[in-house]
Amino acid sequence: MADTSDSTTPVAATHPPRKPENLWLNLACNVILPGLIMSKLAAPERLGPLWALVAGVSLPLGYGIYDLISRKKVNIFSIVGLASVGLTGGLGLANASALVFAIKEAAIPTVFGLAVLATMRTRRPLVRELLLNESVIDLPKIDDALAARGTQPEFDGLIRVCTWWIAGGFVLSAVLNFVLARVLLTAEPGSTAFTEQLGHMNWWSWPVITIPFMAIMFTALIKLLKGLHRLTGLELEAIMHPRPAAKKG
Repeated sequence: MADTSDSTTPVAATHPPRKPENLWLNLACNVILPGLIMSKLAAPERLGPLWALVAGVSLPLGYGIYDLISRKKVNIFSIVGLASVGLTGGLGLANASALVFAIKEAAIPTVFGLAVLATMRTRRPLVRELLLNESVIDLPKIDDALAARGTQPEFDGLIRVCTWWIAGGFVLSAVLNFVLARVLLTAEPGSTAFTEQLGHMNWWSWPVITIPFMAIMFTALIKLLKGLHRLTGLELEAIMHPRPAAKKG
């Protein structure tokens, strides 16, 4: 008997998961190594203040470009981060004052906060993109569960609450950035001491700014996940993409 099955039935395409970002490489290129270069190699007998500044800002700039190419994902944080690095280098080469640096440091998180608030009532709020990683979370399953239960309006309200949390975190970062720059940048712009102070500011930005902001992000994420469980009835494991089975051999 002839086989009448349709062998041409299309098979759903499978997309390999995006390569996860290497956290340690991120820290090394954006915090540790630039801080070391600018604080330890700015002396005239070493690289000097100019070339220490150029080398210090080149590392995060190069990493940002590498990350965008290797992971093939346009990330607003990467784009604004690259802009921040470029501004740091440009202001340093122009011997800008400490006040200008402080304003620049406060402006970057302020832009983030305004972007988060501006997209709050759009179809794709930025906070949803920040907290619900589509490579980890099964967003279509969440949308289907919300539609089935009629809880989409409550979910939209939850997103707005989380938006204000994240925007508040960016405001805190802007204030801390400004204060840190004003406290640490006291030397003459363009001098060896000033470049070293830029390195110290890069070091201190991690415990003083990044950790409090990440704590706020984590709090918002917990609120969002708890709300999702209540509104969809799905457990955390159910809304996450299944991990690929390990190959035997």
